[in-house]
Amino acid sequence: MDTLSFKTVSANKATVTKEWVLVDATDMVLGRMGSKVAKLLRGKYKPNFTPHVDCGDNVIIINADKVRLTGNKWTDREYMTYSMYPGGQRATTPAEMMEKSPEKLIQKVVKGMLPKNILGAAILKNLHVYAGAEHPHEAQQPKVIDLNLIK
Repeated sequence: MDTLSFKTVSANKATVTKEWVLVDATDMVLGRMGSKVAKLLRGKYKPNFTPHVDCGDNVIIINADKVRLTGNKWTDREYMTYSMYPGGQRATTPAEMMEKSPEKLIQKVVKGMLPKNILGAAILKNLHVYAGAEHPHEAQQPKVIDLNLIK
């Protein structure tokens, strides 16, 4: 067998095939769902995964207001923000974020599981989160995926 004939194939922007994926977040645990969505966005489930290229899918999450957390995480966990002004440090709990905007809670969780660089910011733009069951991406014909069936 001639081993010199094997080549490592790296995906680039022109050779990547991006799909649209629909995920229903009803009764899913937030962190477990977020890690699987981050892998989908990154393209880790694809055989031609390349770390420095955006080769992941576009993910639509519906029913973001029906996501759940285990234990006392709704009130005990705190997300800190700082406005760079004196006294500008704020702490919010997931329960407060869910009241105001459940979309931002899921985006914050998934963003924390992506790379902290320019590629991670570009990948996050492929995430679309909606609180209800309706979404404006019917024209893309998204493929419905059950996250419980993938590792």
